[in-house]
Amino acid sequence: MPLTFPKEEYMQKGHSACAGCGATLSMRYVLKALGPKSVVSVPASCWAVIPGEFPYTSLNIPMLYTTFASSGASISGLREGLDSQGKEDYNVVAFAGDGGTADIGLQGLSAAMERGHNVLYVMYDNEAYMNTGIQRSGSTPYGAWTTTTPVGIKRDYKKSNKKFVADLMIAQNVPYVATATIGFPEDLERKVATAKLIKGPKFIQILSPCPPGWYYNSSDTIKISRLAVEANVFPLYEYRNGKLTVYKPAKTVPLRDYLSLQGRFGHLNDVEIGEIERALEERWQYLLRREKD
Repeated sequence: MPLTFPKEEYMQKGHSACAGCGATLSMRYVLKALGPKSVVSVPASCWAVIPGEFPYTSLNIPMLYTTFASSGASISGLREGLDSQGKEDYNVVAFAGDGGTADIGLQGLSAAMERGHNVLYVMYDNEAYMNTGIQRSGSTPYGAWTTTTPVGIKRDYKKSNKKFVADLMIAQNVPYVATATIGFPEDLERKVATAKLIKGPKFIQILSPCPPGWYYNSSDTIKISRLAVEANVFPLYEYRNGKLTVYKPAKTVPLRDYLSLQGRFGHLNDVEIGEIERALEERWQYLLRREKD
């Protein structure tokens, strides 16, 4: 852990996450940046299981479980309730997966952002419905195998591009929007700390690799997180006061370096990988153009 990272821990031993779980590291880093005066709302997801069996929890902060579609509504209510008690200094956070954000909970998220509540919505992006059996979500990338986009004779891997919810939040003109990954924890901590100081709605999308869902060795979680950025698969950017800032990696790597570590992409041929490369380059150039605007 970098020496500049907060030493305090708000996630304790005893959680039930898989070895190498990116979502667990995401929660740990987010809470380190937010501090003890925080309340987190979690919908149906891996994180509805990870804290442990009721009535126990591995988190040292208040936690609310809610339904799949209700994260945006729940943090709106929590914010209003705390403010009415004079507890305006508490951080109200939704911590939801991509299924509960990009798909089932998108309307609640958009509504909470539109109403202007002083809340932070964190999407931990493991790119499928992992808790219920690795089904594809809107955030699943093009070419990926899931149990609902199988790879057999028909090669029915996902044929549509990944939905970047952060882009949707920028289009909605949310005051602060960022992407981050556990592979660059200091960048993640800085972005959460920045969001904490901004009054109004905030949104952060964190790439959170999943060993069983992505089919890779659990010891490679951080490596894969970093490769995702260096291969321009998951660009890091920050939107604040109408200005987009894009992080340019110190080094770039071939897309194959990222894909080859994950079994979910093992079926792709050279032509299909070339199609993904072209799509990723098009998106990268789009972000660079937006940065200049």
